[in-house]
Amino acid sequence: MKLFNMLKVLPKSLWVTTCNSGSCNGCDIEIVATLSPRYDIERFGMKLVGTPRHADVLIVTGPVTKFMRPKLLRIYSQIPAPKVVVVVGNCGCSGDVFYKSYNLDGPVDNVIPVDVYVHGCPPRPEAIIEGVAKAVLKLESLEKAESAAREAAESAEPLLEEVAL
Repeated sequence: MKLFNMLKVLPKSLWVTTCNSGSCNGCDIEIVATLSPRYDIERFGMKLVGTPRHADVLIVTGPVTKFMRPKLLRIYSQIPAPKVVVVVGNCGCSGDVFYKSYNLDGPVDNVIPVDVYVHGCPPRPEAIIEGVAKAVLKLESLEKAESAAREAAESAEPLLEEVAL
C-alpha cells in the first residue's frame, strides 16, 4: 500500500524502454506483466516506448554478453539526459548463475552506470513497479541538480565577461 501512495504523487510521467542484454526472458515476461490490466503501470503515468530516444528510463534485464555490450552502450547513449538505469533480475545485478561464463562481460554495472537494482529471479511485477518508482525520485533529483548547475553557469557568465574586460 505504501508503494501505491508514493506513486499517486509522481512529479512527471516516465517513458520507459527495455533492453535484454542476455537474459532468459523471465524478467522480460514480468515486465510485460506490469503492463497487464492487473498491474497497469500506465495508470501511474509510466509508458513503455519503443525507442530509447524518447525514454527517460532504461530497464535492463540479464547479464551483459560480449555480443550485447556495444548495443547496450549505443542504447544508453541514445537516451537523452537526465536518464536513469534500472536493472531487473539477479542476472543483471550480479551475473547470478552465469557469473563465470566465458561469454559475459559481467553484470550491467560493469558496462553502464546503474541507479536502481531490482533483485529476484524473476522479480515480481510489484518489485519492478517499486524499482521504477524509485527511478522517478532519482530522475527528479538529477533534474534539480542539472537545473542548479545551469543556473550557476548562467550567473557566472556576467562575471566572466567582467574579468575579460
